[in-house]
Amino acid sequence: MSTLVYSTLFILSTLLLTLLTRTRRKTRPPGPLALPLIGHLHLLGPKLHHTFHQFSQRYGPLIQLYLGSVPCVVASTPELAREFLKTHELDFSSRKHSTAIDIVTYDSSFAFAPYGPYWKFIKKLCTYELLGARNLSHFQPIRALEVNSFLRILYEKTEQKQSVNVTEELVKLTSNVISNMMLGIRCSGTEGEAEVARTVIREVTQIFGEFDVSEIVWFCKNLDLQGIRKRSEDIRRRYDALLEKIISDRERLRLRGGGGGGGGEVKDFLDMLLDVMESEKSEVEFTREHLKALILDFFTAGTDTTAITTEWAIAELISNPNVLKKAQEEMDKVIGSQRLLQESDAPNLPYLNAIIKETFRLHPPIPMLTRKSISDVVVNGYTIPAKTLLFVNLWSMGRNPNYWENPMEFRPERFLEKGTGSIDVKGQHFELLPFGTGRRGCPGMLLGMQELFSIIGAMVQCFDWKLPDGVKSVDMTERPGLTAPRANDLVCQLVPRIDPVVVSGP
Repeated sequence: MSTLVYSTLFILSTLLLTLLTRTRRKTRPPGPLALPLIGHLHLLGPKLHHTFHQFSQRYGPLIQLYLGSVPCVVASTPELAREFLKTHELDFSSRKHSTAIDIVTYDSSFAFAPYGPYWKFIKKLCTYELLGARNLSHFQPIRALEVNSFLRILYEKTEQKQSVNVTEELVKLTSNVISNMMLGIRCSGTEGEAEVARTVIREVTQIFGEFDVSEIVWFCKNLDLQGIRKRSEDIRRRYDALLEKIISDRERLRLRGGGGGGGGEVKDFLDMLLDVMESEKSEVEFTREHLKALILDFFTAGTDTTAITTEWAIAELISNPNVLKKAQEEMDKVIGSQRLLQESDAPNLPYLNAIIKETFRLHPPIPMLTRKSISDVVVNGYTIPAKTLLFVNLWSMGRNPNYWENPMEFRPERFLEKGTGSIDVKGQHFELLPFGTGRRGCPGMLLGMQELFSIIGAMVQCFDWKLPDGVKSVDMTERPGLTAPRANDLVCQLVPRIDPVVVSGP
């Protein structure tokens, strides 16, 4: 009798376990077969957004993957982006740290801070003080001065019949703008402080975009298999030495009654942040390491991304000369040839704005938004457990034929037409999220858009853009990393349309 009972219980238990296992599988999104210990690491290419795009085409818009022992989901449609980032925004309000991030940012980064008092304080400070419309207007002359200097350098090279390395010049320009606004310094040669900062920032964005096997495969957690820890410590050492000198010099200047940096009577960001650090009435603790980490946040967010987007725009305009001609015709009509484009011209140049949006669609500077769930949620009938990484693949969304007609075609006109013409970049339309959305949206959106408009606009207004003799097409290959820059430098031959020295004055 007992043998019959035990046999019956065993069979029932087996059936129940099988049923539960099948049910559980159905509540998780689909995805490729994972291997023990390493999960799907063997399937990942160096450009994750490309690999994830290929997976989504095979398994659907929401897929489940395992990076070693770390579960993650990848969303590739605007509807899913809205569900995760708006409907379940608080559930996905966290960001995953990494060894590189913690080391380089003193474990004090605002960009990767948990959603709490410190994050809220810095977001408020950035939105209403540092990057608010009023403060940005104070620095408008600095931005204009840097753009004019950039244009003069390009014009001088054309006068000397030299080709222009657009990649190098754009990174110098954007780093000069952010260095001047933040620290009151600019690049004055290869030995300048801003030049050192530019090198460090490029290394930071690259290492932040690398997957560290030691973190995601549990039995490797005490090993530095890729040397990421060692490299991160070297980057931090060099960055800390640079920042410590700049901060100490400014503190001595403040003791003598000076300050303000490159902004004249207007305080630069460093002075504002030192005020916060020295204040006894601050809402949260703001240490020297917090200050250094926040400066790094601004540099990484405000230098590479702007330069990358501008370079992609110029690359597309070279590949699509009809678009370049149409943009120049709009400028000739609205601005003429007697003055340079200004930031205030933005409302009157809809086609130029459409070019910027179209560049964001095809070439988002940060191709994936990344979040981490803090609680269990159900999306599209699938259970997403807490501590799951979320990747919203903006690169893939921009190529989705269900939302964009002829998605691989660079056609700014789509943003002037009924329907798609109303899509903006402010985080309200989930088809286009270059600055993110919601609480975790980029507080530097206004500055970024002002810079892109003035830089791309001035380059289009002042020059015709061509490839060097013998080069037939623009190489559109990407380089892997946290951002998605072009793999190779963009070298061009320029033909002046307007002398920027004459129209901008002495």
